Amino acid sequence: MKRLLLAGGGQVHALVLRDLAQRRLTGIDVVLVTPSNQLRYSGMLPGWVAGHYGLSDLTIDLAPLADAAGARLILAQLRKLDLANRIALTDGGQAIDFDVLSIATGAVVDIDAIDGARQHALPLRPFEQFIGGWERIVQNADAASETFRLTVVGAGAAGVEMALAASYRARKMRLPMRVRLLTGGVPLLPGHGDRARSLMHAMLAKGGVQLLDATAQRVESGAVITRDDQRFVTDATLIATGANAPDWLRSTQLALDDGGFIAVNSHLQSISHSFVFAAGDVATLTETPRAKSGVYAVRAAKPLAGNLITAITGEPLGVFTPQRRALYLISTGPKHAIASWGRWGFAGRWVWRWKNGIDRDYISKLRRPITRRISR
Repeated sequence: MKRLLLAGGGQVHALVLRDLAQRRLTGIDVVLVTPSNQLRYSGMLPGWVAGHYGLSDLTIDLAPLADAAGARLILAQLRKLDLANRIALTDGGQAIDFDVLSIATGAVVDIDAIDGARQHALPLRPFEQFIGGWERIVQNADAASETFRLTVVGAGAAGVEMALAASYRARKMRLPMRVRLLTGGVPLLPGHGDRARSLMHAMLAKGGVQLLDATAQRVESGAVITRDDQRFVTDATLIATGANAPDWLRSTQLALDDGGFIAVNSHLQSISHSFVFAAGDVATLTETPRAKSGVYAVRAAKPLAGNLITAITGEPLGVFTPQRRALYLISTGPKHAIASWGRWGFAGRWVWRWKNGIDRDYISKLRRPITRRISR
């Protein structure tokens, strides 16, 4: 029996498991390796920070999906690969042999890019660590006898969403919290149009977030020091900078791009090892590069599932062609959001209702009982 190893329990492999469960597959042993048996949906995380959702609203249990797909669930993280012998090693020392490997472990926050951040700041990822850290920040702010200063580092969608969500939560709970956002010297929302940026600037001003065109150089206990030696007193610091590749990939023999991400072709297949596939933020499409975004990751799941099966059966692989432009729905604290589409931008409560509907439908899909179909 041939073994398909899925590394990472994020959105990509949750959808792959659902697809596999709908097929009547024989002769394939499916194994999912992931550090948690729960998937926290990132699209709703800012809404949880703001207080619009309970944690259960954005949580998917992976065990039912794994069971439906006939997959074994191993709670661990992939740490090393012996590609010559097709063996994966976990952080717990377990060795798992495989015939085909799919990697969708996501990107990471490069916490060590800022001195002292690992000791004195809270990164947005991994989500389990962030969730516990954010709850402690709220408790500390609630207990504060004077102004509690929260510093968010990152000018991308994740940074602005977290800054606005935190500021809204503070107003809603009447916490003595003040939020500042350090942009790192780049424009807000890199890769988005001027209209979306203009709308976001307006929402940051309305939401009471102090915007600073400064780059964090060092984080200390109680302060953030910028590259130009400004010192900002802070009681808590969130790091929400861009996607970085996991360090462990550099110790493999997989072909990587300049950023350390797995280089894949139009089949979502490693350009150096034909039995390895990758999708989502951990991978780079060498033929059709796209931004690191959950939008593209979700779209890749179905063709990835098909190619994983055909790689085992020896049939021709299918081609994944990502859309040229993605629609981004960016929350702004209250039940309000910005829609960004190329150079176009729209904002309003109706955008949040639209986003909320899409997010809840997505969660419902992953929780819905699975009806099997006849495999090709």
